[in-house]
Amino acid sequence: MTGQTTPTPATTTDVSFLLHHTAHVLATRMTAALAEIGTSPRAHCVLAHASQTERTQAQLAELSDLDKTTMVVTVDQLERDGLAERVPSAQDRRARIIKVTPKGAQVVATGQAIVDRVHGDVLDALPDEERAAFVSALTRLATGHLSTPVESAEGGQGVRRPRQSRT
Repeated sequence: MTGQTTPTPATTTDVSFLLHHTAHVLATRMTAALAEIGTSPRAHCVLAHASQTERTQAQLAELSDLDKTTMVVTVDQLERDGLAERVPSAQDRRARIIKVTPKGAQVVATGQAIVDRVHGDVLDALPDEERAAFVSALTRLATGHLSTPVESAEGGQGVRRPRQSRT
């Protein structure tokens, strides 16, 4: 066996794969489910956040984890579909908020039922005694140790920030 090296077996669980794979599959299921009503997870997320209180486009982009360009394209589509409109803010005449239309409010309600169903299906796949621990652990990671992306010190091409909405 001259010149050949044996790969070192992984000594820990591949958490990256597990999180990435399950997030990807969940995103595809959510996309397919929301397509039933002609919307997307991104559009639903923006509409749901906009329906809660008066928010600017920038605030909604931050809450929805969207970059500026994607947010503009999303709001443009929501306006074309008659689900939302840009209107002047009551607090600041210079700012524009995204107001959900009555048609948009119906899409939010129907979409939220779909989102809840998909999430319920995921949690129902776990034994009763594991559900609360699973949600608690994910919440702890998402709000703690894995809450903030880390920039590469080398400034090279880093990992892309996910564009999927957080609903």
